[in-house]
Amino acid sequence: MTISEETRTQIVTLVRDFVSREVEPVADKYDHEDIYPSELVEVMKQMGLFGITISEDYGGLGLDHLALASIFEELSKGWMSLSGVIGTHHIMASIISEHGTDEQKRKFLPKMATGEIRGGLGLTEPDAGSDVQNISTVATREGDQYLISGRKMFITNAENGNAFAVLVKTDRDAVPRYRGMSCFIVTKPNTGLSVGQHIDKLGYRGLDTSELIFENCKVGIDNLVGGIEGHGFKHVMSGLEPGRINVAARAVGVATAALEAALNYSKQRHAFGVPIAKHQAIQMKLADMATKIQAARLLTIEAAKKKDSGNRVDLEAGMAKLFATEVCGEVTLEAMRIHGGYGYTKDYPVERYYREAPLMIIGEGTNEMQKLVIARRLLDNYNR
Repeated sequence: MTISEETRTQIVTLVRDFVSREVEPVADKYDHEDIYPSELVEVMKQMGLFGITISEDYGGLGLDHLALASIFEELSKGWMSLSGVIGTHHIMASIISEHGTDEQKRKFLPKMATGEIRGGLGLTEPDAGSDVQNISTVATREGDQYLISGRKMFITNAENGNAFAVLVKTDRDAVPRYRGMSCFIVTKPNTGLSVGQHIDKLGYRGLDTSELIFENCKVGIDNLVGGIEGHGFKHVMSGLEPGRINVAARAVGVATAALEAALNYSKQRHAFGVPIAKHQAIQMKLADMATKIQAARLLTIEAAKKKDSGNRVDLEAGMAKLFATEVCGEVTLEAMRIHGGYGYTKDYPVERYYREAPLMIIGEGTNEMQKLVIARRLLDNYNR
């Protein structure tokens, strides 16, 4: 799925204007007070941002992953938490689009495209993060339905979302373990599904992150993704490929915002009789920051293009996510250092950028796990 450069430019410009006009003026307030951006979400629904990559056949915008990456970069420049509202939503949409039955596509995708259904991903558990095969949430079949029991942790959209792609075990004795995993679409309200603790986070604030508790949660067999047990691990891992592209794009966006803040401040702040931008020590920092951001952006673009060509992209998406998020961590710290003491206060947005960066290093698969994925794919390719 590819679109014209003109179409991509138009939608990105529209998003950039939205961020400048409506997001940037309120981002700090929403973040500091941990306010869910209901009004902004409504505008995003009207703009069609809940259906970025969903096919036009199901009411979506039908854009490619290169457009998705550009949109996530622009949103994150304004306020990274806002991109989280549609982040795992699009992972769930990708899982259904690529692996769902025709009936599941007709049932869920049109409402996801409009934002009536707001999706999330139920993957992480209290005792299973990077070790996905160690999940303990189970689904037991009873007639034409399943009973799901377990807990999922750090779930974005848990409170304000109403549908989740949930990875469970349907065969606890399967060897290897991933062959006993299945993915279900679980909707709210459901008497067996409740929202647990609201997690108070360092960054990524204003966005609901909570625990989901399943207690004999009844789910119909028609909500088993693909209609066949044992393929859930593959379904979710494929959904994480575009997820890692969007996280890489978020990192590029936050890093770019931090660079722009540093550039602006360095021209205004004087030391030893001249703007600090005139000092070589600051110039070297700015040069390194800009160069690394551009390299991260190009890696993200390359991964998005390869995804759009229909190829497997766990290697490229892993590289983009790894590099871009580490660069974001470096750049936001350097931006804070350029601001000096003021950068450590809440009067300037660089402290928010600094708090946002770690989430992307940890989330969507830790960067330590990304290195393992990259190495394994490199070794596989080398042996061909």
